Parts: sequence; structure tokens; C-alpha cells
Amino acid sequence: MPVSALSPRVNRHATGPGRGSSGLRRPAESALTVTVAIPLTTDTLSPQAHKLIEAVRELVEISQGTITVEPAVAAPLERDEPPSGPEVRLLTGTRQVLLDGEPLPLTRLEFDLLLFLAERPRRVFTRGQLLAGVWGYEHTGERTVDVHVRRLRLKLGTNLPMITTVYGVGYRLSDDARIVIQPHE
Repeated sequence: MPVSALSPRVNRHATGPGRGSSGLRRPAESALTVTVAIPLTTDTLSPQAHKLIEAVRELVEISQGTITVEPAVAAPLERDEPPSGPEVRLLTGTRQVLLDGEPLPLTRLEFDLLLFLAERPRRVFTRGQLLAGVWGYEHTGERTVDVHVRRLRLKLGTNLPMITTVYGVGYRLSDDARIVIQPHE
């Protein structure tokens, strides 16, 4: 989506080299193109990303350039080998979990937590959001989530972390997690 500068700053300096008799800059003979890819963990930009974009906008305004912000289209991952790590199958009809084909006993809340994260990959959830989404209420302490995540991680094994911590925010399903949801089996 195209973005225009917030405050145009033309005619900042009326005299100087490279300027015509009218005091305006001549159009640039060449242009510099800079591509910046900012990974998104949520649908919004971080405050640091906003600061970076504003700094670029100011530089563009000074040189009378243009700036466009476009959502990046993720290229498909090319893998020569199958993904490593254990495969987890969630059988939602029977509420069973299979870890590499072997049954894995989980409590009701551990199953619900894993299913909640697996149904929403690449999204980060705060402890409060997990309490509301999995437990159905927010009246208990947020550290309850930490305890259940820790127990679930232990049961899933430490070879490849399935649930990752986003420090200062919450938890998300790992990008490398191999989880298959099989409804009604």
C-alpha cells in the first residue's frame, strides 16, 4: 500500500549547490532503492519498526523521494530434506495426542492449550489471552499459564521446542513444530 510523507518539507533550503534559480532542487539523476524486511509476529508493527519507518520517511522528505510500504509475500520454503523433529498428531474427536505414533498422556488443560496454539500458528499470545482462550476466564494468576506450558514442554520433549517464549509478550507455537490436527477420528 502506498504511503505518503506525513509532513512535506520542500524548499527547506533556498540556496545551495544543485539548485536552480527558483530555489527548488533539481530532480535526482539516479535513485537509491532500499528494501527493508521487518518480520511480523503479530498483525501490527512494533514501536521500533514504526521509528525506523518514520526515520526513513524523514530522509525521503529531505531528498524529495518517495516511499512505499508493501506487505511482503512469503516465498515458499525450499527444503531438500523433510522437517526434523517429532510429529505430534492431535486427534480432536477422542482428545488423544500421538507423539511420533506413540500415545502421549496429557491433562485436559494441556491438550486444550496445545490445540489452541496449533489452531493459530505464527501468532503470539499473552498469558491473559491464553487464560481467556483456553481456561475460559482470567480470574486466576497468569503464572498458571507458565506452569502448564512448562509441563507440556517436558511431555513433548526437549529435542525441538514446540512452544516458544516471546520474551516480554507471551507464547507461540514454534515455526518448526510438526503438528497435525485430525478432527473427529
